[in-house]
Amino acid sequence: MAYKITEECISCGACEAECPNQAISEGDSIYKIDPDKCTECVGAHDSSKCVEVCPVDSCKLDEAHKETKEQLQAKYNKLHGK
Repeated sequence: MAYKITEECISCGACEAECPNQAISEGDSIYKIDPDKCTECVGAHDSSKCVEVCPVDSCKLDEAHKETKEQLQAKYNKLHGK
């Protein structure tokens, strides 16, 4: 399942640099996560980096984008040409 950034975001940008898939970008008022690029860091890290670095806990799982670990790994492989 992809992550999303909630309204609690303070637009600090800490998450953007940590994303191995460049799924996070600056939105109009808060950062946003592209669910087509978010793999929950599967394939790159043991845990989701955006969640780890967010100072206000605004990175939450997006129930609208449920995926298995296998699907996330396949998405990561496709994004990185593996």
